[in-house]
Amino acid sequence: MKSLLLRLIPILTLVVALFNPRIATEEKTPLSDIVLVLSDDSFSQTLGERREQTEAALTALKSRLASFPNLEVRVEHVSGSLQEGTLLFAAMERALADIPRDRLAGVIAITDGRVHDRPTRPLGAPFHALITGAPGERDRRIVLTKTPSYALVGKTATLGLLVEDPNGSATAEVEVRLDGQSYLKAELTVGKEETMSIPIHHAGTTVVEVIAASAPNEVSLANNRAALGISGVRDRLKVLLISGEPHAGERAWRNLLKADPAVDLIHFTILRQPEKEDGTPLNELALITFPVRELFEDKLTSFDLVVFDRYRQRNVFLASYYQALADYVRNGGALLAAVGTEFTEPQSLAETALGEIFPARPVGKPIEQSFVPRVSEAGRLHPVTSALSGEWGGWLRQIPAVSQRGVTLLEGVGQSPLLVLDKVGKGRVALLLSDTSWLWTRGYQGGGPHDELLRRVAHWLMKEPDLEEESLSAELKGGRLSVVRRSLSPLSGPATVTTPDGTNVRLVLEERQKGVFVGEMEAAQPGTWQVEEAELRAIAASLGPPTRETAELMTATPEVLAPLAQSARFLAEGGLPALRRIGKTDTTQSGEGWIGLVRQEVETVVGSHERALLPPWLLLLLGVGGMVMAWGREGR
Repeated sequence: MKSLLLRLIPILTLVVALFNPRIATEEKTPLSDIVLVLSDDSFSQTLGERREQTEAALTALKSRLASFPNLEVRVEHVSGSLQEGTLLFAAMERALADIPRDRLAGVIAITDGRVHDRPTRPLGAPFHALITGAPGERDRRIVLTKTPSYALVGKTATLGLLVEDPNGSATAEVEVRLDGQSYLKAELTVGKEETMSIPIHHAGTTVVEVIAASAPNEVSLANNRAALGISGVRDRLKVLLISGEPHAGERAWRNLLKADPAVDLIHFTILRQPEKEDGTPLNELALITFPVRELFEDKLTSFDLVVFDRYRQRNVFLASYYQALADYVRNGGALLAAVGTEFTEPQSLAETALGEIFPARPVGKPIEQSFVPRVSEAGRLHPVTSALSGEWGGWLRQIPAVSQRGVTLLEGVGQSPLLVLDKVGKGRVALLLSDTSWLWTRGYQGGGPHDELLRRVAHWLMKEPDLEEESLSAELKGGRLSVVRRSLSPLSGPATVTTPDGTNVRLVLEERQKGVFVGEMEAAQPGTWQVEEAELRAIAASLGPPTRETAELMTATPEVLAPLAQSARFLAEGGLPALRRIGKTDTTQSGEGWIGLVRQEVETVVGSHERALLPPWLLLLLGVGGMVMAWGREGR
């Protein structure tokens, strides 16, 4: 038995030598932990002393973190945008893409707490928020709860609004402006939704501004204003066309007005004078009695436009009706008179109360000759005729007249006025001094832009914004303010731009084309911008929902981040907290006056060594010694 055991020694030694078991040893070195510091540089951080607090806290934080051994500091600046808001956690995720999670000691955010996103996955390390600003800050903002996009001209739109002022008074004064002009002021209850009726006086966009009066010690006025655009849509344009007698151009007028589906046309032609006695029995007459009293006493103000086509005084109208029509214009109505030879006769409309509002008076006899209408110098600048061009055919008659006021857009024989526009009180008047414009519709000598010309004149009379000769418009786009001024005269000086914070800036407008002046400037501030030039005002605002950054209260708050952070505290209360390194298993990661950063204790292998379990000499000794002892034992 002992011999067998001695024989096993060299066999086992051989087996061990064949397998050659080895012992491996590694050299390790500890890796530094990483702390990520997020610095909020969004718009809300520019309010008050928040920017100074952020810079001071970031400098002090980097200095203290540098004193810890094996701790690397990385700083990520979060700029954000007005439209998207402060996406703090999106910036954090981008920064963490280059940081191994097992080395992350923690994240420290220096922010005012106005954050507009949430983390997408667990962080696996402490998150601490150092809040700039101060507790108890005050901010008032206006919220538009009901924003109609359009309304009928002459009707009202219902606007809903709400004033928020958590740390303020129970009421707040609110002013509503329409197209830059004050409409009303009201004292509203804070926190209660109110409604207001907004009148729509014209087609196109009516800019509505709602301004909440500033409160004492407000951190920002950027959200005290709200603006929206309400499109004024004409339901049906009511036009009254009165033809003094049948003529070739009457059908052209009728076809033009009937072709527009938005026009309700009432057309009367005076075929038989009331005093005419020809013995025809009344039951054989197919003529309708002209409803003079109903039209000029009861329903005159319901018409958007009144057109006189070759009308002369007859016993149809009383003198008081002409006066009523003149008053209708002065109070905001529109009158278009296309005159012929009757305008030079004693029965001319110029001899009635309408003569006081006509921009030109007839002189001499009608000019019976062919001529081609020409756009005047002023007409080349006026939106009604500036776009009209081409080779035009001739007209055959012109009524000589002397302009008294207004703007002459077309000229005829000897540069005498042919088409004159004028503003009278709140209304408008157009005078066409020829009754042969219909020749253009027949293609006479090539014709001309008959329908386009008269359509533009009619829409100018009804105050179409795009056809205003003296206009000022402003637009915010891509962070820039663009201002366009149209004028028939040179500008007297630069425009004045009032920024949302109340600062006045001078903006020089350059003439880009004849009668069109343009200027641009940076417009980084959110809110409503006002532009003034001469007596004109324009408003530029984000006509729609406010930006995400300014759509909420601008007060600093820890409440948004409190559910997501191990600690969220104001820097103004106790300053920068103490920093502590804590273990991975510690359940308490912050406390009174301190915040913790995890000690991850991650190591990396920098080298490795291997050696045989049994040295060769020992294997040789065991193998040879075992065989000798076994041989000696068996040789006895």
